Amino acid sequence: MIAIVNSGIANVRSVQKGFENMGFSARTVQDPGDLKGARALVLPGVGAFKGGMDYLQKRGFLEPLQRWIEAGKPVLGICLGFQLLCAESEEFGLHQGLNIFPGRVKRLPKGLKVPHMGWNSIHIVTQTPLLEGIPEGSYFYFVHSYFLDCPDPSMVAATTEYGISFSSMIWRDNVYATQFHPEKSQGLGLRLLKNFGELAG
Repeated sequence: MIAIVNSGIANVRSVQKGFENMGFSARTVQDPGDLKGARALVLPGVGAFKGGMDYLQKRGFLEPLQRWIEAGKPVLGICLGFQLLCAESEEFGLHQGLNIFPGRVKRLPKGLKVPHMGWNSIHIVTQTPLLEGIPEGSYFYFVHSYFLDCPDPSMVAATTEYGISFSSMIWRDNVYATQFHPEKSQGLGLRLLKNFGELAG
């Protein structure tokens, strides 16, 4: 079973349906106790960074998430979930994240239309299990105003151009994160979710 953390600020049903369409059992969880029996975890999200972190803290997810990652179980962060996995964010003040990945989340530069919304392509930097069967230059759906200023090129799996080149997918060991929404990205997005589901064994 794949556990999808219901942050209260995301439409997690579309993520759940994406996995189910690929033949995987998936359910939303609102309490760390609901993680029992899960083989993989998804941290989705839309909205503000601080609201996402406050929810995880209030519901008691912070330590269980750390233990989950340390145990080597698969984790996928999507959009805000991608950003929450990082060290800190400048959104509405400076706020600490889960610090799984180093780097600060910053607002897209002035002069660019924000949010960056719609279809855009990815440039594959490092082939990962999540990108199996996904061609270079594939298009995915984005909705975001902030990006990761990544200090470690070794964790960048894919980049995207939008006025600047930013990290649109990162990974380290068992933890993956996409700035785009695979659940809204039609066939290729479903393929990515399938790839993640297969990591759960």
